[in-house]
Amino acid sequence: MKLKLFATLAAAAMMATTAFAQEFKPALIFDMGGKFDKSFNEAAYNGAEKFKADTGIEYGEFEITNASQREQALRNFARRGYNPIVVMGFTQAEAMNKVSAEFPDLKFAIIDEVVDQPNVRSVVFKAHEGSFLVGLLAGMKSQTGTVGFVGGMDIPLIRNFACGYVQGVKAANPDAKIIQNMTGETPAAWNDPVKGAEITKAQIDAGADVVYAAAGGTGVGVLQKAADEGKFSIGVDSNQNYMHPGSILTSMLKRVDVAVYDAFMDGKNNDFATGFVAVGLEEDGVGWALDENNESLITEEMKQAVDQARADIIAGKVAVHDYNTSDSCPVM
Repeated sequence: MKLKLFATLAAAAMMATTAFAQEFKPALIFDMGGKFDKSFNEAAYNGAEKFKADTGIEYGEFEITNASQREQALRNFARRGYNPIVVMGFTQAEAMNKVSAEFPDLKFAIIDEVVDQPNVRSVVFKAHEGSFLVGLLAGMKSQTGTVGFVGGMDIPLIRNFACGYVQGVKAANPDAKIIQNMTGETPAAWNDPVKGAEITKAQIDAGADVVYAAAGGTGVGVLQKAADEGKFSIGVDSNQNYMHPGSILTSMLKRVDVAVYDAFMDGKNNDFATGFVAVGLEEDGVGWALDENNESLITEEMKQAVDQARADIIAGKVAVHDYNTSDSCPVM
C-alpha cells in the first residue's frame, strides 16, 4: 500500500492554476552535503528517482554547495516554470519564504521546516518518536551501559533526535550513560566524516559500545569508525544497514523519500495540498530498519520491546518529549 504522508490534507487540495496546464516539470533542491550523502539528501533523491521510474517524467535538480545559492537556485527554477519545487532542509526556509511569495501561482514544498505561505507545503517529522525506538534498541544491546550520540549541526532539529534517543535508552536501562556531541555550528557539520570518526573514537574510548549518528554525511565517518572498532552504530534518515552489515544495529528511518515522491505525484495529479503536517510513527513517517543486514543483531526480545513501544507511543501510553516545543529535554 502506498504510504501517503499528506493524506490528512488531501481535502484541502486546491485546483490547478494555469501553471499546471503547462508541461509538468517538478524540481528538487538538495541541501548541503550533496544528493549522495547516504542519508537525508539521498533519501530525497531516492524518492524523486522512484517518481521518475513510475511516471517516466524527468525532474530538475540542484545541489547546494554554499548558502548564497539557495535563493538563486529556487528563483531560477520558478522562473523556468518548474512546479512543484521541493527544497530540502531548514536552512532553505528564508529563501522559500521569499521566492514562494513572488510566484503565487506555483506550488512549493519544504522538508524539515515550516514556511507560512499559502502555496507552500511544509513537512516535518517526529524524529523524537523514531529516535526513541532506536534508543530502546541501543539500551538493550549495550553491554557497557554507555552509548553515544553524534549530531550534525547543533540545532533544535538535531537536539530533538538526541532527546528521543536518550529517553529510549533510559526506558531500557535507567542507569545508562549517554555521551553526546555535536559536530559543529555551521552547515559544514553535515559533511565532515573525518570529524565524525574522531568524535566516535572518543566516545568509544569513554565506554560507548553503541553510537547513534544523526549527522547527515558526517555520519558516514561515525558508522565506519564504529565498525573499525568492533562496536555498533545506528544510522539515520535512510536505511544505512547495508553499509556495514553486522555492525549497524539499525537505522532510524525518516521517510523523506515518500515526502518528495508524494509532492511530485500530487503535483502531477493536480492534487497538491498546501499547509503544515507533522508525521510520526502513526503515519509511518518515521521508524526503524530491520533487514538481512541486521536481523542477526536484533533478538526476539528486542523486537517485541520495540514493537510494544511503537504501539504505546501511537496509543498515547508513552509520551516522547518533543524538544522543538520547549527547547529543553527533561531526560538529558
